[in-house]
Amino acid sequence: MTTRQPNAGLERLYRESGWTLRQFAQAVNRIGTERGTPLKYTPASVHQWLQGHMPKEAVRPLALEALARRLHRPVTSSEAGFPSSPDQLKQPVGTVEGLFDLGREDMDPSRRAVLGAGLFSVALTIPGWPDVVGRMDALRTDPQRRIGHSEVQAVTAMTDRLSDLDDEFGGRYARPMAAAFLVNTVAPYLKASASDETRKSMMSAASFLCYLTGWMAVDEGAHGRAQEYYVKSLELAGASGDHMTYCHVLRGMSVQAANLGHGTAAARLANAAAEASPESGPRMRAFIAGQQAHSYALAGEKTNALNSLREAERAVNQAESQLGTFGGFSSATLAYSTAEVREALGDTQGSIESLNDHFRLRDSTDMQRTKLIFSSLLAERQLKIGHLEAACATWNAVLDEYPAIHSGRIDGQVAGIQTLLAPYRSNPAARQLLERSRGVQRPREPRHLSPSSRDASPESFAGAE
Repeated sequence: MTTRQPNAGLERLYRESGWTLRQFAQAVNRIGTERGTPLKYTPASVHQWLQGHMPKEAVRPLALEALARRLHRPVTSSEAGFPSSPDQLKQPVGTVEGLFDLGREDMDPSRRAVLGAGLFSVALTIPGWPDVVGRMDALRTDPQRRIGHSEVQAVTAMTDRLSDLDDEFGGRYARPMAAAFLVNTVAPYLKASASDETRKSMMSAASFLCYLTGWMAVDEGAHGRAQEYYVKSLELAGASGDHMTYCHVLRGMSVQAANLGHGTAAARLANAAAEASPESGPRMRAFIAGQQAHSYALAGEKTNALNSLREAERAVNQAESQLGTFGGFSSATLAYSTAEVREALGDTQGSIESLNDHFRLRDSTDMQRTKLIFSSLLAERQLKIGHLEAACATWNAVLDEYPAIHSGRIDGQVAGIQTLLAPYRSNPAARQLLERSRGVQRPREPRHLSPSSRDASPESFAGAE
């Protein structure tokens, strides 16, 4: 009869975290909820892990991610005394091969719920600019296929169309089309013969398409999958020498982290974008500085947040036109960034004022989806300071336009109305809104753990610009 040995590696990490058993269990449960697989671990479960009972295979990555978020560094399976996962044993996949794998999995909408359960990692390794420049120079090309400038133009034009569909209807509709285009057209183009100039232009176009597809995944709450697309986008941007897109992607990754509440990770990514940014115009500087401000505020770094916000304001004031500039950062975007900084620093009233400034400054070219997302944030903050009637009016305006937009993030916000307004059922406006939101609410797609983890026991988009 064997005697189970305590897990010394996990014990060391647990002591380093400073957590109680309950806090460790709660952290794992929160990450399960974030990826759409709610868990109900208890302090007794964590105690068993420390005594040598192995968490289920599907839960081990959640425990590692919880520790990584707490310790602000990567935590490996071996360090925690866990067996290496199958994913860790895989050989690195090349950029083009990785695109084929990602896209093929995403082309089938029926598998979206399972794929969406991928885990967002705050400790994801980001390839630095020097590491990705020229990475694909040695790629073996297909001599039977040759591309030119017209193919690059076609990819760019198709990406624009997909972006328009995403803006108008949400990522749920556009992402399967983007994935199919990546697999059937763009990835083969990347392996085709071409001049050096055409080859770099195609990789640059593919980089932005990968970024857009990742952005669509974020909209659906598939945050782990989005990170995979973002890393491929960084690799392609470096291979093509497209410094601007590389910085744009890092900034987008910071937005994703910030929207999930990970201020330290968001600041790290925004700062990486700023450090890697080439000499650029004022609107690009504002584009990055505004995100740095929000990230710093979430991380509790008030002085850095306000300094970055002032930098963004100066850059916007220096910009004379949005035409031909990167990122489209405008006075309306600055007002939204200001709202997020104020909210993160505890000034909800000021955040509401800045959101109202944002809506006053918006123009007809701004995305309908962000209008609904920001309006929902406004309603939540109006309710937070006790303005119930105003919040109900704002939410009713959201519901007027909600049926036309298929966005996972907006679905989550609309679903949240039920919880937020439940204490106010006696108010006629709140009661009417609760009934209306229940009638239009879409069912959320279920997420699944692996089959081996479905048995009952203590081990049996959470709670975008």
